[in-house]
Amino acid sequence: MERMTARSRTLGTPAGAGRTKRGRRARWQALAAGLLLLAALPVGAAGAAQPGDPRSPVGGPPLYVSDYGNNRVVALPSDGGDQTTVPFDGLVRPTGMAWDAAGRLYVSDTGNNRVVVLPPDGGEQSVVPTVGLSRPLGLAIGRTGDLYIADSFNDRVVKISAAGGGQTTVPTTGLLHPWGLALEPDGDLYVSDFVNDRVVKVAADGSGQSTVPTVGLSQPTGLALNAAGDLYIADSGNNRVVKVPAGGGGQSTVPTTGLSDPLGLALDGSGSLYVADGFNNRVVRLRETGGGQVTLPFTGLNTPTGLAFPPASARPWEAPDDARGQGR
Repeated sequence: MERMTARSRTLGTPAGAGRTKRGRRARWQALAAGLLLLAALPVGAAGAAQPGDPRSPVGGPPLYVSDYGNNRVVALPSDGGDQTTVPFDGLVRPTGMAWDAAGRLYVSDTGNNRVVVLPPDGGEQSVVPTVGLSRPLGLAIGRTGDLYIADSFNDRVVKISAAGGGQTTVPTTGLLHPWGLALEPDGDLYVSDFVNDRVVKVAADGSGQSTVPTVGLSQPTGLALNAAGDLYIADSGNNRVVKVPAGGGGQSTVPTTGLSDPLGLALDGSGSLYVADGFNNRVVRLRETGGGQVTLPFTGLNTPTGLAFPPASARPWEAPDDARGQGR
């Protein structure tokens, strides 16, 4: 079975080539065709990656992974316990994930063009009320509970108000297949603009959009912000992760080994960065300060795409995989 993720989907003009309207549209059309083929791929678990150190930092939260090719979300506890499957129903190609402060887990159900949410008490999932989504990818939740969705095939980001104000479109310019989202505490929003090989920042005060100063990005996907405001970018087309410091200065490449189409990123708040290494069917952990890369002992992943840690108030589901329908 041929699997296509970020690099293999983009079949149009090369990164950095002419940015004419015709050229960009041809590239976008090729990307769209690739994603439609991807959504139609059969489900099948890939071989498990070889694990490294099986434990996250002691006392850390469990890590949740959207297992794209297996139509599920799985979780790995920090104490070395067994992997579990989160009880979502009917997922097709899940990608982005986000938690709110109350412990609800939101997932982009990309193949179904919707976002679903699971309550913290293990109750039934529900569908977030949206209008006209087409291949939603990245998610982010603000301090007040507003949900942001990268509505990729519509070239936009939408916001679902926690106060019940309905759906609005975030004012952006020129996005082509937005993928990853990350929010600063003040509400400034970062968006990885996949086809345009850039990351943009949308100011919360309405003052407009700017391009984050980076060099040589190719098909950026996942984003993550640490407490200091440093921005991590999954530079999927270059098989690397780059870091843009909050205080200015040039980007740097995070020291990693053997990545192939990194997609999702997450930080645990204790100095570790996690990378969904898509084509290698694994998740790796490394220190933000550099070094110490290990492969986490997830089993049977098939193109892991999104990563997320729950808030302190949330509790992981503890039923074993066979009780939750692994590989539905």
